[in-house]
Amino acid sequence: PKYLKEVEKAALADEVPIIRRSMQSLISFLLEMKKPNAVLEIGTAVGFSSMFMSEYVPEDTIIDTIEKVPIRIKCAKENFERYGKNDRITLYEGDAVDVLKKLAAEGRKYDFIFMDAAKGQYLNFLEPVLDMLTDDGLLVTDNVLQDGDIIQSRYAITKRDRTIHGRMREYLYFLTHSERFKTVVLPVGDGAALSQVIRADRKKEPGRKAFPLRSGISGGAPPPPPGGPASAPQGRGWHSRGRTAPKGRSWRNWAPRPPVGRPAAR
Repeated sequence: PKYLKEVEKAALADEVPIIRRSMQSLISFLLEMKKPNAVLEIGTAVGFSSMFMSEYVPEDTIIDTIEKVPIRIKCAKENFERYGKNDRITLYEGDAVDVLKKLAAEGRKYDFIFMDAAKGQYLNFLEPVLDMLTDDGLLVTDNVLQDGDIIQSRYAITKRDRTIHGRMREYLYFLTHSERFKTVVLPVGDGAALSQVIRADRKKEPGRKAFPLRSGISGGAPPPPPGGPASAPQGRGWHSRGRTAPKGRSWRNWAPRPPVGRPAAR
């Protein structure tokens, strides 16, 4: 729609991050296929993505969105008013962790949740998000590849980015090893993780177990190999790039070994 192009142009001119064109194509495809009853967006910015999603869901679909930055809230409200979206989209103001806990306590349920907020906080959002996802609900997480940095060792990352790098790796490890989800990571935009809830009545896959995450979330990722990455057998998924693990370093600071072997025959 023309109005979305106007919002997108203004946001880019103001250097406000919005979902990339390739991610827009993926989200529109998923929404048209799933036809969700309720959508939750974490990270409104100027309201572009929530208005975009409103174009690809049924008229009676609930759309809730969360934002905490005052200037972004002001812009989003102005956009919702200007383009007649106040009746379609509900904006919740405040820190996402607090708002998510409040919504979960109210018993809200969503079958499509789009996470595109502070990347270092994704793990903190998970517990209430898990509570609110319906059976067969879909969690879509944006920007998980961090321009390719996610596959690098923490020592290849600038010091100021190491914390978010480690947290994102832990988040992805949870999603891909939890018995609660089936997750695929796609190289779309800056990386998108699609996590489908596994219904309780489905047969559990062999090898997928529930482990507690550091925040106490049920169904977390398994612990590292005994002794940390330095003692893990070569080819088992952990390596130290020829170095001994420094004392006190966390296992999640080490990059997974890329798969070895010939590509599959076409």
